[in-house]
Amino acid sequence: MEIKKRYNPQETEDKWYSYWREHGYFHSEPDDREPYSIVIPPPNVTGVLHMGHMLNNTIQDVLARKARLDGKNVCWVPGTDHASIATEAKVVRMLREKGIKKSDLTREEFLEYAWKWKEEYGGKILKQLEKLGTSCDWERTAFTMDETRSDSVIKVFVDLYKKGKLYRKKRMVNWDSEAKTVLSNEEVIYKEETTNLWYVKYKIKEEDDYLTIATTRPETIMGDTAVAVNPNDARYNHLEGKHVIVPIVNREAPIIFDDYVDVEFGTGALKITPAHDVNDYEIGLRHDLEVIDVLNPDGTMSPEAEVYIGEDKLIARKKVVKDLKEAGLIDKIENLTHNVGRSERTDVIVEPRLSLQWYVDMKQLAEPALKAVETDEVEFFPKNQKNLYRHWMENIRDWCISRQLWWGHRIPAWYYKDEVFVAETAEEALVEARDRFNDPSFSMDDLLQDEDVLDTWFSSWLWPISVFNGFQSRRELDYYYPTSVLVTGWDIIFLWVARMIMAGYEWEEKRPFKHVYFTGMVRDKQRRKMSKSLGNSPDATQLLSEYGADGVRFGMLMSSPAGGDLLFDVKLCEQGRNFCNKIWNALRLVNGWESSEEAISSKDRLACNWITERFNQVIATTEKNFNEYKLSDVLMDLYSLVWSDYCSWFLEMLKPAKGEKISAVAKDHAIAVMEQICVILHPFMPFITEEVWHIIKDRKEGDDCMISIYPEAKSFNADLLNKIEKAKGMISSIRDIRNKQGIKNSEKLVLHAQPSEIMSACFEQAGFEDVIMKLANLESFTIHKEKVDGVSFISGADKLILEVGDAIDAEEEIGKLEKELEYQEGFVTSVKKKLDNERFVNNAPEAVVNNERKKLADGLKRIELIKETLASLS
Repeated sequence: MEIKKRYNPQETEDKWYSYWREHGYFHSEPDDREPYSIVIPPPNVTGVLHMGHMLNNTIQDVLARKARLDGKNVCWVPGTDHASIATEAKVVRMLREKGIKKSDLTREEFLEYAWKWKEEYGGKILKQLEKLGTSCDWERTAFTMDETRSDSVIKVFVDLYKKGKLYRKKRMVNWDSEAKTVLSNEEVIYKEETTNLWYVKYKIKEEDDYLTIATTRPETIMGDTAVAVNPNDARYNHLEGKHVIVPIVNREAPIIFDDYVDVEFGTGALKITPAHDVNDYEIGLRHDLEVIDVLNPDGTMSPEAEVYIGEDKLIARKKVVKDLKEAGLIDKIENLTHNVGRSERTDVIVEPRLSLQWYVDMKQLAEPALKAVETDEVEFFPKNQKNLYRHWMENIRDWCISRQLWWGHRIPAWYYKDEVFVAETAEEALVEARDRFNDPSFSMDDLLQDEDVLDTWFSSWLWPISVFNGFQSRRELDYYYPTSVLVTGWDIIFLWVARMIMAGYEWEEKRPFKHVYFTGMVRDKQRRKMSKSLGNSPDATQLLSEYGADGVRFGMLMSSPAGGDLLFDVKLCEQGRNFCNKIWNALRLVNGWESSEEAISSKDRLACNWITERFNQVIATTEKNFNEYKLSDVLMDLYSLVWSDYCSWFLEMLKPAKGEKISAVAKDHAIAVMEQICVILHPFMPFITEEVWHIIKDRKEGDDCMISIYPEAKSFNADLLNKIEKAKGMISSIRDIRNKQGIKNSEKLVLHAQPSEIMSACFEQAGFEDVIMKLANLESFTIHKEKVDGVSFISGADKLILEVGDAIDAEEEIGKLEKELEYQEGFVTSVKKKLDNERFVNNAPEAVVNNERKKLADGLKRIELIKETLASLS
């Protein structure tokens, strides 16, 4: 069969992805096999593919494909998140471009536009994930606002309300003035920023004195209803019962005494603005202070401010400062570096705001979820994320779940005056209202539904249950739940992971997933987080186009240690593309060999036995690393097996001389090993492995790499592996000597070895001598005690001498050996130091101590041989 000279990733990827989908290999239905289920962290419906998505979904696909090869029934559920704030912002922007204001539309009209936008632009990211090779069950694609998921959200809200685990209360909240909605604590990102600290003078009523107060927010002065000092601060004891005049608005405000005030900050006097600071609000409650809200929901000054009405708060700040300066009320201005909370979505500074909102009582849900992680019932990889999780769960606060938006799940609560009716439908709410008022004439016109929607995460926390229709039917949930593993970023451990665990125990009384694998952050080579502003984030789709999906997957995982940050370098994608080419060239090489029915030589038999044992050794290691989610380590082992062991050594051992044939047995073995390499490499590089699988030999319908069987770990012959490592070391040393001495590869050389137990055992291995003779291009290779002139080198604890005629430079050789002697003496010293440590010898495992003793013996032997060689050269 004629094989193309070059591997074409684009052509191959489109062909096989379509083939897999057409054959239903991604789809799952419950059967008698062991299930392996994963739910995709649903990307925002507004999203486009970025490096974080590629890493996360590559890892999930590796795990899914490996599980299929293990014979499991894999169900990987894809989907998207409706992303209330982000999507509504996109739709509002689209409408603005058409000259339409949201305020000019009814709720129904706005939602009609929103759904049209979602159908036209939303979900683009899922199409992009297909290009990465993700083997999701696309027939199960879910959306957090589709009918099934929406029904689940409403049921859960009503259930929590009836259990007394959900309530409505007026509290200080985090307010996003751009999105005009409340945010949960987890949606506020704190950043260290430097701002001004203004020292403002408040006139003390009926005195010629002033009380100076330090503030970072002069625009809220108009909302001040008190000035507080610490009762233990002797500087202000004389002010008890006094009042100040609030600047700008000239309103009287009492001077109060409260332990909260920090005597060390600023002047030790604090302006109290209950409507605009969480701590001020609490102080206000204790002292029964008036609450004056000087800001509108959009961040402009409200009528209650009395001045600058309608101005943006930052413009108002400048005007306040200007007016204060003109009135002589600014004492001084300093720089202050402190943490400022910004909205995760819009990046605006978050405002504390007093508002009536819905909350989930998280303390009632937290205990089983904390215990599950502490006892490894839900096991974290890496383990250190347990500490972060524990800290948050032990200090958990109630979850504000209402959002002042239209795009999302509308809260299923209806109101009549101060009465609240929570029900799954308006009809059920009406029935409840009629029962409560004992009035059958009560109608829907009397009820008003809550205008707010639920936090996006309120649908996402149900994801492992709702994607299997768990709130409507048990059939699929009983089979697929709990899911096998969740792959996600540590940055949403609170927003999503913890809440899903709580939801799992609340409604299913069991964990939602067995394992959680936390990926690291994708960073550049300088360890900077990738971002558009820095210009260090490559275009994900461009990478796929340039290097192929397999090359990009390789590049992502080769730079991704388990749980650690990924230091991405595009050169690793280039390395992945080169790896594909290496595999392709190996296929062409083996395919081009002519075979004969002659008996296999001892050299080729040794080569075939060795690559089989090496393959078994790698499988044993990779299986352990798979179980520990050390996927980067697995890939590195496979890369070494294929590039180094199979291509650079095994095929070179077998490769017939020009014009000669290879035994059919040896060629068949080379093909069989390549076939198995396709299987074990398939989870990481699915496209090239499927292509090679089908070229390497004729296949029946359905005999595809994707659904083949992953080889089981077997015992391996460590002695044989050590002997070949010995041969490889000797061959490499001879090649190095040729290179340094300028000896052509075509020139045959003579090799001598001093007698030793190890060397004798190697020579007894059939084919050992022939492998070295071929790959080192030797005329002869003998063991004897006679002194011979030539270049000596050490292999393990054995001394070998290579005859190189007049080419040897004795002075250079002495210098090289002296450097080696210095290194070996340092090595022996370090090993001795370790063995002289009684604590190490007594506490380390016996095998580890014995290995150190062997290293010492080998090192001493090498030193002895080097000294002998130096003496002979001198």
